[in-house]
Amino acid sequence: MDDIGWTELAKEGSREAFIALIRRNESLLYSIAHRMLTSQSDSLDAIQETILLAYKEIVNLREPAYFRTWLVRILINECRRVNRHHRKVIPVEQFRGKQEGSQTLESDLELMDLLNGLDMEHKEIVVLFYVEDLSIKEIAGIVELSENGVKSRLHRARQKLASLMTEPAWKEELR
Repeated sequence: MDDIGWTELAKEGSREAFIALIRRNESLLYSIAHRMLTSQSDSLDAIQETILLAYKEIVNLREPAYFRTWLVRILINECRRVNRHHRKVIPVEQFRGKQEGSQTLESDLELMDLLNGLDMEHKEIVVLFYVEDLSIKEIAGIVELSENGVKSRLHRARQKLASLMTEPAWKEELR
C-alpha cells in the first residue's frame, strides 16, 4: 500500500496505518532533527513530540498526498521550539566513542560546526536541500515560504557558510 492509502486509513483511526507511516519516515525525521538540534536527546524529544502531535492532528490533514510534507513541517516547528529553549552547540562527548582518525568523523564534525554557525531559518533550508535532498518546491511547502523565498534563504545560507569557512578561527579549529 502507498502512503496515500496508509494516510487515509490513519485518518479513519487506524493505529497500525499511522505506525506504518511513521516507520516509513523515521529515518528522515531522525536525520532532520539530528542535524537541526545536534543533541541526540533533543532530537529524540522533538521526534517524539512530532509523532504525538501528528497522531492527534492527522484527522485534520486535508490532503493525504502531503502527509510527509505535513509531518516534516511539524518536526521543523518542534525543532524551532526546542532550539529556542536550548541554544546548544555540539557536545564533544557525543563523538568520543568514534575513531579519532576517521574521515567520516572529521567531515561530520566539520558539517555540524558549519551548521551551528547558521541561524535556525537558514540551517533548516540547508539541511532539507543538501542533506535530505528535497526539492525547492518540497521545501517551500514544508517551511511555508514561496519557492523564491526558499531560493533566497538558500543563497544567503551559502554566503554565510562561505564566510564561515574563510574565518581564521574556524580554520584553526579544524587543524
